[in-house]
Amino acid sequence: MQRYLPFLDWGRSYSRQTLGADLVAALIVTVMLIPQSFAYALLAGLPPVLGLYASMAPLVLYALFGTSRTLAVGPVAISSLMSAAACGALFAQGTPEFAGAAVALAALSGGMLVVMGLLRLGFLANFLSHPVISGFITASALLIAAGQLRHLLGVQAGGATAPELVPALLSALPGTNAQALTLGLAAIGFLVWARRGMAPALRRIGLPERLAATLARTGPVIAVALTTLATWALGLDIAVVGDVPRGLPVLALPPLDPGLLAQIAVPALLISVVGYVENVSIAQTLAARRRERIDPDQELIALGAANLGAAVSGAFPVSGGFSRSVVNFDAGARTPAAGLFTAAGMALATLFLTPLIRYLPQATLAATIVVAVLGLVDVRALVRVWRWSRADFIAQAGTILVTLGAGVERGLICGVGLSVALQLWRSSRPHVAVVGQVPGCEHFRNVARHEVVTAPHVLSLRVDESLSFPNARFLEDYVYDAVAADPRIRHVVLVCAAVNAVDASALESLEAINHRLQDAGVTLHLSEVKGPVMDGLRRAGLPDTLTGEVFLSQYDAFRTLAPEAARIALAGPRQAEPTERLRDAGRAAR
Repeated sequence: MQRYLPFLDWGRSYSRQTLGADLVAALIVTVMLIPQSFAYALLAGLPPVLGLYASMAPLVLYALFGTSRTLAVGPVAISSLMSAAACGALFAQGTPEFAGAAVALAALSGGMLVVMGLLRLGFLANFLSHPVISGFITASALLIAAGQLRHLLGVQAGGATAPELVPALLSALPGTNAQALTLGLAAIGFLVWARRGMAPALRRIGLPERLAATLARTGPVIAVALTTLATWALGLDIAVVGDVPRGLPVLALPPLDPGLLAQIAVPALLISVVGYVENVSIAQTLAARRRERIDPDQELIALGAANLGAAVSGAFPVSGGFSRSVVNFDAGARTPAAGLFTAAGMALATLFLTPLIRYLPQATLAATIVVAVLGLVDVRALVRVWRWSRADFIAQAGTILVTLGAGVERGLICGVGLSVALQLWRSSRPHVAVVGQVPGCEHFRNVARHEVVTAPHVLSLRVDESLSFPNARFLEDYVYDAVAADPRIRHVVLVCAAVNAVDASALESLEAINHRLQDAGVTLHLSEVKGPVMDGLRRAGLPDTLTGEVFLSQYDAFRTLAPEAARIALAGPRQAEPTERLRDAGRAAR
């Protein structure tokens, strides 16, 4: 029972000291979350009050079911953008149908996550590689920032992709509202300064470092307050939030129309997986700092419950927010109870603060979103991935381009497809190295990288991959080509130290290699076969038909098949220079 209800664990040891730390953290996160909730509701194409609704029940449910002590759940940029894209493909923004689709999206996403958690399917998130996630987040951040330009300019222009957004914004430029643009740029400048320069400035006037850092995080609230006051006092003619209903959300079942659920099933699955990956990554990072641990499968259930809570509150999909979680951690939150107190703070804001935001400019909310998401653009990741792996770079760049050009759903699907295809391609062409003995020891290394001892009549091949159907034919061709290229070869040794599994297709290939080499007068041997792999080969009867032997180590194989070369190599480079003498030893051993 405790596995599914983690609060039974931390709740038993809850103390007054822990209560104080959680209350302080909750106060700071609440102050930060109020403007974010409005901004992300705007990003999702929904009324601002739904951002408040998405910041109450989900926090309570995650506190009950989540295993992270410091994760702050609520509206986040990526989930909001994906919700807007999914619902916008079906209904016009501002309509009841659009809002109903967003609620259904949260419900379906939550249900999927709970089922995945109960079935312990957290491993499915591994199909989203880091380069794909990085590329998707970078492209989504650029789309989000570009989509907020219309609010900064005070114009009507929309679009879900770069090819739609750019022409629409360019055509709307002549109608730019100078007041909105000025206010938005001022808010962006202040928010950027608050992130980087506010804390040092406060420290210079004598405030303690921790207090200065805490006050610096109130930058969005200060921006909201100042621009709202300026709009009201100066009577600015700009788009504002308007009247926001006061009161707590009325709990109700989400729309469960089968036709609608079928239409949003794929977007709901993508939102679930992306939200979970983001959620568990943040949770694991913060847990590691305190030497705590999380349960990834239980996190599926917790995030699913949070989204179901958003759905019955009439809100949109939620996930763990990186910036809020870091603030929660740094503010000293000790248990998920901080999330309960944050939910209480948001409820009070819904009851008493909504009349004060009537004149909140939409340009300010857009500025808040732009500053928040541009920090997600990681250009250096592209350079790092390019240097490390061209295949991963292709997946990352493809994800970015398709997301920008065709939308978030297609971009993510493209990224996953490219990752799987490239992984299959890599698996189909495993690294195979010809190895020889390192002078003075019993180790074997790649002949292309090291001065090693080999024997012309023995071909030792190290296969650096498990053997399966994608690469079985490749191995056959590699062995046949190598043997055909050198008529001196009489023994082929497959070094299987890196082979963790052999499937049925690979087994047939090994049998075919064995028979064809036998017809050519060449003996096939295996070395360094792992226990589980050897068990499978024995069950299949391969050792009984193998023309050669299965050696415990590659040194045993080389010492048996080329004893003179192995002896000279073991004597070390002082006995034989690792060039001419070793080659001579190979000729003598033949």
